[in-house]
Amino acid sequence: MPLRSPPPTRSGVGPSCVSLPAGTWPTIADFLFERFAAVGRQVWLERMHSALVVDEFGELVTPERAFRGHMRVYYYRALPSEPRIPFEARVLFQDEHLVVADKPHFLPVTPSGTFLQETLLVRLKNQLRIDTLVPIHRIDRETAGLVVFVVQPQERNAYSALFRQHAVSKHYLAVAPWREDLQFPLERRSRIVQDEPFFRQRETAGAANSHTVIELQSRRGELALYALSPVTGKKHQLRVHMNALGLPIVNDRVYPPVAVTPEDDFAHPLQLLARSIAFTDPITGQPRHFESQRRLDWPAA
Repeated sequence: MPLRSPPPTRSGVGPSCVSLPAGTWPTIADFLFERFAAVGRQVWLERMHSALVVDEFGELVTPERAFRGHMRVYYYRALPSEPRIPFEARVLFQDEHLVVADKPHFLPVTPSGTFLQETLLVRLKNQLRIDTLVPIHRIDRETAGLVVFVVQPQERNAYSALFRQHAVSKHYLAVAPWREDLQFPLERRSRIVQDEPFFRQRETAGAANSHTVIELQSRRGELALYALSPVTGKKHQLRVHMNALGLPIVNDRVYPPVAVTPEDDFAHPLQLLARSIAFTDPITGQPRHFESQRRLDWPAA
């Protein structure tokens, strides 16, 4: 019987999928060459010769196979070279529903761009041998701290709904400049939109779609330790809000904007930590509360 479920993961990496439209391409390969021109013809041919491209029925896609529209094709990405991220995550909690990891700085949560094996998701799949892991929220690659994963795919929506309904309590710590003219605690509400380049965000006029509560924890000279509580979850929200207040987070390579984003400097990580997360488990009804074991460069007094 033909199978329509996605192929299994390989080395912790799940397949990508593309739907073939109606069209007159001579072969499926010709469509892929055109649709993903940036990937390169030779890369696609190597994937096909390595049996890394299949259709939704599990049949191999070869370079000569005729095009057929209205069908899904699955393929496995591979990178010719991928620099090692020399830091490890810690698994803080695991049961049949959830996995909670304490992510280091610089490690992406999921595969994208030039990161595949060197991501938290793929590392955890390989380490725990759980191919069904899915993150229910994200934190920036440059940010350290807590990331929660769902074990059972059918339970993902129940947990994701908590974030959509703002039923999750999240708290961060950040080291940033001290400003005498600001009174804490304070709240920042603004409209955040995508900027240029695409990975950067910015504030703009209009109805607020982001909200952060900022509290002062302690101060030492020109720097201070802040507790940040995001009420909403826009991309780069904390970094954008802190920069807009004249408090750019220490070692931020994107905010304030720079002409060219520098390469990773492992000796100077972004001083932002996803410190804690709490919610009522929608499956078990239990209260869940997790705390990161990581610390910023802010030694105890």
